[in-house]
Amino acid sequence: MSAKVKVAIIGSGNIGTDLMIKVMRLSDTLEMGAFVGIDPESDGLKRAQRMGVPITAGGIDGLVAMPEFADIAIVFDATSAGAHAKHNEILQAHGKRVIDLTPAAIGPFTIPPVNGDANLDERNVNMVTCGGQATIPIVSAVSRVAKVHYGEIVASIASKSAGPGTRANIDEFTETTSRAIVEVGGATRGKAIIVLNPAEPPLIMRDTVYCLAEDADTAAIEASVEAMVAEVQKYVPGYRMKQKVQFEHIGSNRPLRIPEMDGEFTGLKVTVFLEVEGAAHYLPAYAGNLDIMTSAALKTAEKIAQRMAA
Repeated sequence: MSAKVKVAIIGSGNIGTDLMIKVMRLSDTLEMGAFVGIDPESDGLKRAQRMGVPITAGGIDGLVAMPEFADIAIVFDATSAGAHAKHNEILQAHGKRVIDLTPAAIGPFTIPPVNGDANLDERNVNMVTCGGQATIPIVSAVSRVAKVHYGEIVASIASKSAGPGTRANIDEFTETTSRAIVEVGGATRGKAIIVLNPAEPPLIMRDTVYCLAEDADTAAIEASVEAMVAEVQKYVPGYRMKQKVQFEHIGSNRPLRIPEMDGEFTGLKVTVFLEVEGAAHYLPAYAGNLDIMTSAALKTAEKIAQRMAA
């Protein structure tokens, strides 16, 4: 590629700032064209200015008014689900490609190692949630070996790594992640839970994945999960399993009964415990939730940029 593709980031909070730093430090494909916020005193905008990135505190309207806007091809939205609908409408009217890091889910869900190549021609793609990026690859890994009737994920993140945008989107987080467990992960039904852990010192991101599946070869499931973990580690090196995949056979003598399923379940329960350590580009390493979200968005944008140049 002879020239880098210029991008803008809307949202000067934790996610937007970390993503900006990743674009500048890691990408051979993308170049920062603008960094957008609404608080001129935010740390993110001040940091961007120090790094030589064109900034505006005028939100989406300020971005459109910037002289740099014409050269920007891809826009990341790291604000809120509520704000994204307006942002997307304006950006689409100007012919921009949009990568949505909010739970708005206007465009198709995108998880790089699962369906990362499927949506590269879409005008808007959605990165689900941090919990979704961490856990849905595992649900998918199980479902490609055995039918998953029910997938449940619990994402525990350090309270200090959850900014105002994350806190304002808790309901959207659970709803969007639950949908993506089904639509991308391949489960018949899905449920998502997020825990903001206030412990001091802050704890690293932990995720638990439960799958209720048809009986299948446990060795094949374990191999599929391990292969998926290796795929995620290519762009999130701090992603790892805490222990080996756990299996429990649920017999008809003691079937499971959970509200989210119709009737009783018998079959195979698969449990995977994950840990996500961040690269500490902006927040400390405990903020793996931030790192996996921005890393997935970066990888997706680079693929879109390469597709645009092909």
